[in-house]
Amino acid sequence: MELSIYTSLLKDIKGRIQQAQIKATLAANAEMIGMYWDIGKMIQLRQQEQGWSAGVIPKLAGDLKNELPEVKGFSERNLGNMLQFVKEYSNLQQPVANLPLPEFRKQIISNIPWGHHIILIQKVKDFSKRVWYMQQTLQNGWSRDVLALMIKSQTYERQGTAITNFETHLTNPQSELAKQTLKDPYIFDFLTILEPFVERELETELIKHIEKFLLELGSGFAFLGRQYRLEVGDQDFYIDLLFYHLHMRCFVVIELKKGDFKPEYAGKMNFYCAAVDNLLKKPEDQPTIGLILCENKNRIIAEYALRGVQTPIGISDYELTRALPEHLKPSLPSIEDIENELSKEFDNTDLV
Repeated sequence: MELSIYTSLLKDIKGRIQQAQIKATLAANAEMIGMYWDIGKMIQLRQQEQGWSAGVIPKLAGDLKNELPEVKGFSERNLGNMLQFVKEYSNLQQPVANLPLPEFRKQIISNIPWGHHIILIQKVKDFSKRVWYMQQTLQNGWSRDVLALMIKSQTYERQGTAITNFETHLTNPQSELAKQTLKDPYIFDFLTILEPFVERELETELIKHIEKFLLELGSGFAFLGRQYRLEVGDQDFYIDLLFYHLHMRCFVVIELKKGDFKPEYAGKMNFYCAAVDNLLKKPEDQPTIGLILCENKNRIIAEYALRGVQTPIGISDYELTRALPEHLKPSLPSIEDIENELSKEFDNTDLV
């Protein structure tokens, strides 16, 4: 038996099994979502036809528990969630996310896990924003906890807000994709670094927490190196962080700066991007993108600084914690209070 042929066979069989497992999981989820929709619809119709109040839900929950004791997921809370689920999506009239309504329900709603639906309904009231989180969940494979974190950190509001020169230095659709990939600000509240710190310490801490850092950067970033060495003109230069973006098909150079943005940062980034394009970029790659992360930027200064550079660059702030107005702090609960309350909420939530 030739080993290479056997190894290839094993790989193919394993891939087919995994493919079937994924399809089975999606099919099971779609069936469950469809069942919950039907149950919510039944309750809604009976309430409308018979004038029943919300009191029918606890009675149903009790009777279902007695008659189907082995079946879980039909508590009073979850039956209420099914009814709310139907109310949220039954009156849609226009296409959603460029999909006809039947396709939107089939491709998106039916593939979102039930626990995710509950979080989205409870936490995201704006419909277009909710659809965006749905799409990101499917695209990135976000768990329920990650989805909750993304909503809490206002990821939707931060997308596409960085100062860039992409429109003049990248062609469409690359320029729009690149713009929507960057955020402003970036939130690094998973770090334990304290003031005063230097840029190298920030860099070290981000690499220590690389999984959370990649999560904050967003889908598609592949980490290539820290203090990545480039040799130009017989001299060594070192990039703070180098990534390759799988969706944009380009290298991404990230420079970390403490304090305010300075115009000379753009010139240095221009040099790094040009060097990466010359030394690392392949013919099939798109132009290298630079991202300058600083604690504070003056928007006008940042826009002026980008006018003279020849490579696509974005400028964003980063925050180690979300700042709160001083006058609100005394009236707000402590971090410990919030964490305790959240843990109680998730512990007591009946999600399937």
